[in-house]
Amino acid sequence: MNVSQSVIQIPFADITQLIGYAILAIIVLALLASAIKIIREYERVVVFRLGRFVGAKGPGVIIVAPIINRLFKVDLRERFLEVSRQTCITKDNAPTDIDFLIYYKVYDAGQSVVQVQNFTGASVGIATTTLRAVVGDIPLDELLARREQINNILRSKLDEVTERWGVKVTSVEIREILPPRDVLESMTRQMSAERSRRAMVLEADGKRESTILVAEGDKQSNILRAEGERQAAILRAEGYSQALSTIYGAAKGVDEKTMAIQYLEAMKALGASPSTKFIFPMEFTGLLSKVQSWIKGSSSESEEKK
Repeated sequence: MNVSQSVIQIPFADITQLIGYAILAIIVLALLASAIKIIREYERVVVFRLGRFVGAKGPGVIIVAPIINRLFKVDLRERFLEVSRQTCITKDNAPTDIDFLIYYKVYDAGQSVVQVQNFTGASVGIATTTLRAVVGDIPLDELLARREQINNILRSKLDEVTERWGVKVTSVEIREILPPRDVLESMTRQMSAERSRRAMVLEADGKRESTILVAEGDKQSNILRAEGERQAAILRAEGYSQALSTIYGAAKGVDEKTMAIQYLEAMKALGASPSTKFIFPMEFTGLLSKVQSWIKGSSSESEEKK
């Protein structure tokens, strides 16, 4: 018997059975793969069994019954919505374009799926209507300065609504406020004029302060100069007083004879001068009479001694 003529024949029923086993194995593997889920730390899976809400599961490995369960994956990380530019009318009827960002995070995965169908659209709708209501109560001049107040109002209004959806609005930030072009140009001119005015005021204040400082310096200089002159006058007067006291003290110790001798010395000096006219005081005659009496007394005393 030739090898080429030997053919292994497998019955058709066995082939069909093998194919059935393979298909069954594939189905089982697919069911097992769909039943085992790996959920990340920042994710939760909302499970609906035959249309009824069962709960939220995760993180980690979870096993759910396939076919009868339907899963919705929810991200718990903080995200943001970008609200496109909205045209709002201020209290003084000025159209202003405003765009802002909404930051939020899901804290209840089940409620975020069950209570709202389109969270993004609902949040944007509430934010835009609230923004128009808030801006309508604020004049244009105060709109730019009250940006933080508008952010807080929008956040609180959104948080009141989204709380029942299991979502927390963490922050609302206005990104840009664009007034009309003509208003913006007027504000620019006003700002330039205000800066010019401040510069002039500062310059005037500087000149005034400089003038005051110079005047204060002159005043202090004059005061110090006058004080110095007063002290000098006091010192000169004290010097004169001391000199007079010294002269007076010396004069008190001089007797009449010494004075007479001084007068005679003065007459001797006058006689030596080339002058032809002399003026003598009235006291000089009395002094001469005293000199004569002193001379007579001294001559009598000398005779008696002899």
